[in-house]
Amino acid sequence: MNTLIDSILNTPIGAAIAYFSVAVLELVVFLSVFEAVTRYKCWDEIRKGNLAVAMATGGKIFGICNILRFCIESGSTIYESMLWSLLGFVLLMVAYFLFEFVTPFFKVDEEIGNGNRAVGLISMILSVALSYVIGVSVL
Repeated sequence: MNTLIDSILNTPIGAAIAYFSVAVLELVVFLSVFEAVTRYKCWDEIRKGNLAVAMATGGKIFGICNILRFCIESGSTIYESMLWSLLGFVLLMVAYFLFEFVTPFFKVDEEIGNGNRAVGLISMILSVALSYVIGVSVL
């Protein structure tokens, strides 16, 4: 079985489909985890037009995919890429909690949930910026 999978992954189309599938799966799983740890419901708030939540969620989506991009570019196998991107996701989660910790004068989740676009923008920029640092460091 591994020989068949490895032979498929050695073709450009097979590798593209595999990495795309992993990216979609990771987005679903990792965004579900983010949804569980935030006080607001991302997709409900986005449906209501909450731009702050949309920006914060968009930053998380970009961050997750950017970390996986670094894994793919490094030449890691798909299995290694999944492990490295999991570590990258954990580091993004740590950064999210640190953001909450270093702003004791307001609650990040509460502000984003209430539509504070400034906090949503900073959250997005932190996710994007740190995904570059995490991406080059996890490999």
